[in-house]
Amino acid sequence: QVQLVESGGGLVQPGGSLRLSCVVSGLTFSEYAMSWHRQAPGKQRELLARITKAGDNSLYADSVKGRFTISRDNAKNTVYLQMNTLKPEDTAVYYCKAVAIKGRSLIYWGQGTQVTVSS
Repeated sequence: QVQLVESGGGLVQPGGSLRLSCVVSGLTFSEYAMSWHRQAPGKQRELLARITKAGDNSLYADSVKGRFTISRDNAKNTVYLQMNTLKPEDTAVYYCKAVAIKGRSLIYWGQGTQVTVSS
């Protein structure tokens, strides 16, 4: 059974930092590209950052470029999202996603973790 479990969310003041973690089980983690997404109330889910299977390349949405950093530890089956200089508009539920192409697309989502940026 595949599981993606996010943690690290919470309430933080504007300008603060949080680090999200997503621990993956039930699949061969190093075979999956990983990404972080978020969804604010009334808005569509958006891609924030993506990292390759080996962790040697990443890309970011313009809205978080320079503030957020995605990384992974294949030995720990974990992907991280370091979030700095948080803004109220970063308030959302944050999700991790695993994707592999093995003849067909294999896609798995976590359950999400709430991040609230407010004074």
